[in-house]
Amino acid sequence: MRALAAEVSKLASLPAAWIAAAAGVLVPGVVAAITASSTRGAIARGAATVAGADTGYQELAFGVVGAIILGVVAISSEHFTESAESGGGRQITTSLTAVPSRLRFLLAKVAAVAITGAVLAIIASGTTMGVIHVVLGEHTPAMGADDVPRLAGVVCYWVCTALLASGITVLTRHGVVPLAVLIANTSVVSVTYLLTKITPLANYLPDMAGVRMFIRKLPGSTAEMSPLTGGLVMTAWVAVLLVVAAISFTRRDA
Repeated sequence: MRALAAEVSKLASLPAAWIAAAAGVLVPGVVAAITASSTRGAIARGAATVAGADTGYQELAFGVVGAIILGVVAISSEHFTESAESGGGRQITTSLTAVPSRLRFLLAKVAAVAITGAVLAIIASGTTMGVIHVVLGEHTPAMGADDVPRLAGVVCYWVCTALLASGITVLTRHGVVPLAVLIANTSVVSVTYLLTKITPLANYLPDMAGVRMFIRKLPGSTAEMSPLTGGLVMTAWVAVLLVVAAISFTRRDA
């Protein structure tokens, strides 16, 4: 527990972690305000009658960029080299001195990322759905019994994405590449989505499977996958990646 508390404290002390939190809350909130305003205008013109079933949830899929940043900086900060005036050391050296067991250190780090990612996802979900309700007013889709598991799916998706980002960063020992690739794939051009147009097997890639936990219908997709299957597939990817990352981390030099 001490190792976990220490990792949570270190994460909270990172400016980049607070940027991740801001991005995770603001990105889906702002996008939700824009899309909800557009939907309300369409309803007023008679071009639409109700908001879509995925209103709010699609915006939360974009907001996962905050979880990506969180997962990357949690690991990359350990390998940052201080200036010569500060001794030129790295945080990883101090961390492994305090927690000699590399596996226990990595488990504490992963647990801190998972907990923080879950909290961020819960806050972002509440904020985004609140924005939708304020903008759409009486046109807001009614909350149903399936919204609870869908919101749980959002939290699971964010946590798994943060852990994927952490696992990749453990392997690369640098945050630039995983940060650039993962954010680009999430918010600019989704390579994995384009791959689904080539082969249906791409639907089983972690991000494509994961969004099935809370998005009912992906635009342009004809593949059928239940939320449970999507969650299991993404969890399996995370588990395999973290095992590989742990083996790599315990066998190499810091």
